[in-house]
Amino acid sequence: MRILIIGGTRFVGHAMAEAALDAGHDVTLLHRNATDELSGATHLLADRNGDLSVLGGQEYDATIDVCAYVPGQVRGLHQALGDRGGHHLFVSTVSVYEDPDGPGAGEDSPLFPAAPEDATEVTDETYGPLKVTCENVATELYGDSGLAIIRPTYVVGPRDMTARYPWWPLRAARGGPMIAPGPADVPMQCIDARDMGAWTIRLAEDRVTGPFTAARPHTTFGALLDETVEAVDSDARLVPVDGDWLVEQAVTGYQLPLWTEGGPEWSLAMGTARAEAAGLTHRPFAETVRDTLAWAQADPGRSTSPQWGMPPERERELLDTWLATQA
Repeated sequence: MRILIIGGTRFVGHAMAEAALDAGHDVTLLHRNATDELSGATHLLADRNGDLSVLGGQEYDATIDVCAYVPGQVRGLHQALGDRGGHHLFVSTVSVYEDPDGPGAGEDSPLFPAAPEDATEVTDETYGPLKVTCENVATELYGDSGLAIIRPTYVVGPRDMTARYPWWPLRAARGGPMIAPGPADVPMQCIDARDMGAWTIRLAEDRVTGPFTAARPHTTFGALLDETVEAVDSDARLVPVDGDWLVEQAVTGYQLPLWTEGGPEWSLAMGTARAEAAGLTHRPFAETVRDTLAWAQADPGRSTSPQWGMPPERERELLDTWLATQA
């Protein structure tokens, strides 16, 4: 197959490109900046927000749009490529779902009201509604019979340059007592980018249509931390700390990444049966942890960020204060 990937050089798209190349496909990546990676692919350098004439005359069996965040980007790609892109796969997000009432909700769950089509500002509040509009525009342009919509939860694994989940394996590797923010039983869901990448290519090969929640079966935040620490070779020890107390100390989900600050978010406990019936499989999570840690330690410039995580001295201070209240 001739597969076009919009993006494809960073994290999720990179995993898709690697999977497509490994499967023997003819892969073209459209992206802005030159790279020495993925040398087996054809690289078209262009800004999707500008001139896409580089796509003129090109024809593909499938197009995977990894990085459309506003509706104008979806329309702009179609204007440049028309129907020459073949089967269309649009990467959306579980953030399109209004928070369900409990675990196991399916792809027909209510979505947020769509954002105006001319909206361009992406914030925490507009991200989900904008993706709803992007899905609607993609459906209008490609039709239900020519479109797959992939709605991932938190994507993790090597090359996770969001620096959110990598903070936890890195923290576990440092060892010693570490905060396990409560409550431990709030839902949590993630997916390894490599599992998602390989599955997306299979969807393209089989021209599968419809919406899919892309996630591992839901677990809890406490279990995620337990599995992370267990997979890391260190003397790290989780210390449960009350979530409400942490909020009172002005601790946020930026300082303890992926923590929902104590409240359950049922959009992190979506049903996965439809995706699994369409071939989604998952590697052992311990493998994800170890591979993420190895990459994060080898590339600290991309695996860490001042936006995410808690300084060691602040964590020690909080642990000392919390344990003193429990004495």
